[in-house]
Amino acid sequence: MAEPERAVRPPTVARERRPATPEEAKAMGHPLRIRILRLCLEEDLTNKELADRLDVTPGTVLYHVRRLVDVGFLVPGTPRTGPSGALEKPYRATGVTWWLDGDPDAPVSHAPVQAFRRELDEAGLASVRTFSRFVLHLSDEDISELDRRIVAVLDEFVATDDRRRENPVYSGMFLLHRPARTDDGPGRRDRPDRA
Repeated sequence: MAEPERAVRPPTVARERRPATPEEAKAMGHPLRIRILRLCLEEDLTNKELADRLDVTPGTVLYHVRRLVDVGFLVPGTPRTGPSGALEKPYRATGVTWWLDGDPDAPVSHAPVQAFRRELDEAGLASVRTFSRFVLHLSDEDISELDRRIVAVLDEFVATDDRRRENPVYSGMFLLHRPARTDDGPGRRDRPDRA
């Protein structure tokens, strides 16, 4: 039986970054929603297809899909006839979330990290193409500058991704965190003093 037709993805349009609304931030606050968005960015998927890929019930997916549709992160795709002849109603991600900045004063959501860890666990370590691990001493201003520069490079790649659709897809995450134990004083070592 022939594979159902998949909708052609519209070209990525560069947008200006803007702060997420409280409703948008809440919608991005669940790891399953982030995973749904990532899956629907590559191809239009139905609730059943999402449930199968995410190993959750279709009702759970429907609940989260509705939240994402309500804020404009998902839109209905082109209805299609499925393998059994039934009409399928897929969803597609709009890509809006990439262009949203979080509230710097809001608590950090663990949802993106949880979603990324789950995706990496599912793909396996053999899927890792490149990584860089580092330790830096940074002021708040340094962190802002580092983030601005990295996001600017990623913005450029996201805005032109439609030109590379024939290439394999990769997923990634830039994350900067404080180690569990640090000394903040100038010139001090990152280990406790010994008596």
